[in-house]
Amino acid sequence: MINSYLNKKVVVTGHTGFKGSWLTAWLKIMGADVIGISLDPPTTKSHFQAAKIYEDIDDNRINIKDAKRIREKICDVSPDFLFHLAAQPIVGISYDDPLETWNTNVIGTVNILEALRYVKKKCTAVIITSDKCYDNVEWEWGYRENDALGGPDPYSASKGAAELAIRSYVKSYFSGKENPVRIASARAGNVIGGGDWAENRIVPDCVQSWSKNEIVELRNPHSTRPWQHVLEPLGGYLQLGALLSQNSQLHGEAFNFGPQAQQNHSVLELVKQMSISWSEVRWAECEPQSSQFYESGLLKLNCDKALHFLSWHAVLNFEETVAMTADWYRSYYDDPSSIQDVTHKQINDYAKKLSFLIQEDCK
Repeated sequence: MINSYLNKKVVVTGHTGFKGSWLTAWLKIMGADVIGISLDPPTTKSHFQAAKIYEDIDDNRINIKDAKRIREKICDVSPDFLFHLAAQPIVGISYDDPLETWNTNVIGTVNILEALRYVKKKCTAVIITSDKCYDNVEWEWGYRENDALGGPDPYSASKGAAELAIRSYVKSYFSGKENPVRIASARAGNVIGGGDWAENRIVPDCVQSWSKNEIVELRNPHSTRPWQHVLEPLGGYLQLGALLSQNSQLHGEAFNFGPQAQQNHSVLELVKQMSISWSEVRWAECEPQSSQFYESGLLKLNCDKALHFLSWHAVLNFEETVAMTADWYRSYYDDPSSIQDVTHKQINDYAKKLSFLIQEDCK
């Protein structure tokens, strides 16, 4: 996979965000020339700043809703690869500001697709949406890529609509054999990992409380989630981009990237596992809180397609996933200056698990 990105111009939208900053760090290690398009980091503390992701990249502050500037920048760069991660990712915010959510997640995606129409060289684009793009009826088996799209909340619906926009553009503007642009979409769920400081998420809540020797309150301790480390889907995105650039049959396809089936654990189990990497931590179980808004519960992905076509599958178990996450934060609070090295080491260690021949960071 490394040869696919070495010395290539790679645009990453949302590169200042949690997932985007990890992807940018990985691409830099592989020798890519990264061009970032994003707003400022969404939180005061950020992986982007802590790990100095801004070094040695073309760092641009452009809103993906600005169609003119997006088109100008992408045409000026004329990238070899593009990974679109910029989005409004929070379900709660989608209820508070649905217009912003729809504009960012749907029109923003359309602006990227529209810009790609004017790229006149071979370019491979991976558009990331979400596992919540599916019309989730909370059945026990995993959703496949050809299952119904949509959702009752503004966030889920916007992600389903983004997938429809991708499908429409592929068939309307990128279907000809002479067209140099290839596009695929990637669907993954919530992830954990070092450097996430978003509000109302269990891992950031824990580490921020524990770093100040405070008790963390577990509002829904027995709720279960399919925990997945951030590097798992990112490895899938990179593998998809590399193979899509070589195989035209993957053009227009969608792929799920989800955790191992046994990764479904409760919030309390996650906190207990995290506490192994921290000393003298405390938590309190609170009464479950009901929400005035709908948010899906059980949501599983079937990733057989990624395994068959991309030879991709998640490789980390629950204990490894939590240990990597907790160790990153432990390092941050012990010695913030070490975080760039910690990030690079975790990427390289994970890449070895995937058997990808990734070059060692020479810095």
